Amino acid sequence: MPFKHSLSSITFCLLSPKPFTRLSPGTLAIAMAGTPEKLSTAAEDDDVKFGFQRSEMYQSKLGGTVTSYDRHLFLCYKSHETWPSRVEASDSDLLPKSLAAALKARKDDIKIKTLLTICEVRDGMEVSDGDILVFPEMIKYRDLKESDVDAFVDDVVVNGNPWSSGLKESLNGSYVFICAHNNRDRRCGICGPILIEEFSKAIEFKGLKDKVRVTACSHIGGHKYAGNVIIFSSGKDGEIVGHWYGYVTPDDVPALLDEHIGEGKVIERLWRGQMGQHEKVTDKVKEQRVPEVTNEEKKPLENGSQETSATGFSCCQGDAGVSCCRDANAEKKESKKGQGTVSNWFGKWEQREILTAVGMVGAVAVVAMAYGFYKKSR
Repeated sequence: MPFKHSLSSITFCLLSPKPFTRLSPGTLAIAMAGTPEKLSTAAEDDDVKFGFQRSEMYQSKLGGTVTSYDRHLFLCYKSHETWPSRVEASDSDLLPKSLAAALKARKDDIKIKTLLTICEVRDGMEVSDGDILVFPEMIKYRDLKESDVDAFVDDVVVNGNPWSSGLKESLNGSYVFICAHNNRDRRCGICGPILIEEFSKAIEFKGLKDKVRVTACSHIGGHKYAGNVIIFSSGKDGEIVGHWYGYVTPDDVPALLDEHIGEGKVIERLWRGQMGQHEKVTDKVKEQRVPEVTNEEKKPLENGSQETSATGFSCCQGDAGVSCCRDANAEKKESKKGQGTVSNWFGKWEQREILTAVGMVGAVAVVAMAYGFYKKSR
């Protein structure tokens, strides 16, 4: 009987005193030629350097590490194992590149701040290459082609209308996206697939296959917080919100399924932020007291990604994938900054004029008094 499984689909669990020691496909390919001892060592080294046992785990506060935004697009496209580091800018991946470019070209027309992320076409997701998932609207559009990109962006993203050329379907249940972008960062490449496996097993065990769907996604920002998880589900008020979690391990999967998805509770110790409802995010951030940015965090983003510019434009593949629209808050800050400069200039001008006038009045008074004394002396 032929061996049906590809090398990339195999995950090894090794007997080890350390939890979550598993092999990624890349490590497996290197280690299989060696002895069992080398295989075990390679897995443990990966886990210590990049996995759930790495030294940076739980070292940073998580609250407030998500850029504010109000809409999230997921382009369903191939497997996470094939995505290059910059999948939205790759010449060999024209559909993601075309969509990212179209969003960037229309950034001044997009009123709702929108993120674009790539997600994996995976069994159980009921999606195919080219499908678009839109949150919080809970909409799926089928079969986007390169030739359709401009019309899709104009209809859906810019004008907020249904896509005139596409089939619109409603989504139901909850969606779990886990960063597993190995070619972008090794930490997500190690932690992501393990978490996807754990979620999949727990979902099946709890009988939630028709209610919860899980898949891999591309870089969403915050490599050091891996495992990174985004969950779109209905809150206690019935609204769909995307909550971001960091430092997630397989031990946290039951709580995320039972408490977050099942009961609508936010797991505070793992919570990074959320889509929309910015006033609630601000309150939780205050509770967690976000630490100051360290010199290490000020270094350029890994693999040449671009940071959001100071002017408020963030339509680029940067710290949180691709983000497109003009930031109204930044515009207000710039406007206030300009007004403050003019106001200060006028303030200084008025002060100089007043001092000059006072000086002139004083000089006239002195002359008048001197003249008076002169008249009396005669």
